[in-house]
Amino acid sequence: MAQILLSLGASEEDFTVLRKVSENLESDPTLPFRKSRNGRFCLDAENHRVYRTEHQPFVLSSDEDFVRHDSAQRRTFDELGEELADNTALRALLVFKYLVINDVSTAPRPDLDYDCSRWVCTVFNLRTVTNSELIGEPALEGVHCDGVDHTMTTFLGGENMTADSAITFIHDMRETNARRWHETDPGYLLDRRQHRDFLDTLLLVDHERKHSLTPVRAVNPAEPATRDMLIFFTRKPALDGHISHPYDSLAAHRTQTASTALPLEITEPPRVVVG
Repeated sequence: MAQILLSLGASEEDFTVLRKVSENLESDPTLPFRKSRNGRFCLDAENHRVYRTEHQPFVLSSDEDFVRHDSAQRRTFDELGEELADNTALRALLVFKYLVINDVSTAPRPDLDYDCSRWVCTVFNLRTVTNSELIGEPALEGVHCDGVDHTMTTFLGGENMTADSAITFIHDMRETNARRWHETDPGYLLDRRQHRDFLDTLLLVDHERKHSLTPVRAVNPAEPATRDMLIFFTRKPALDGHISHPYDSLAAHRTQTASTALPLEITEPPRVVVG
């Protein structure tokens, strides 16, 4: 993955920044065991560019297969800092996702504009924390979808996590929403994956597969366990009647106006010579 991102404009220096960027996270609006920031980007296929949009609230509903105590609640997260929003590795991850998903047919979601050439991408930087008082849940909602067309998850790092922490289970769409990972029907289990190394990345077609995760548990219970991630929620713009329509502006960010070119294809990754 690092080689692909280098070929798409990432720098080694910005990989180093990514490893530590979660140290700057603030508290989460609804989850006490999580720290978070988010930001919005537009993947503009017509003009072949990625640009940052203005900061907006975020909402997911049970109609989108997301069943939790804060479903349909408008949440406002702290905004991504420039050290991440302008990071060349983050921009390369956005370009990578665009090159994989663009022009690929998937099961459409209701009330999204599939005639539009642009994609809305909400990027979350998340730290899940387990300590003596709290168990960190990467997916407190249990079996769910994320209300988008594609969900991409990229691992930045973890500390003091047990080997069975944060395993992702991938389920058939017939699985019941909100079931805990250990309560699911084995007949609907399609796969299991675990992010282990820096930049490990998983991409799901969100309206064709549900998923759930195990908690983050500590090897040494006397010390906190942490898991740091980037989450990329990408979908077509919302139409009138969709719960996210009031918060779906594609206007450029007022101060962070830099854009990144979208190539037409992935070029040959740089070769690594050993010895």
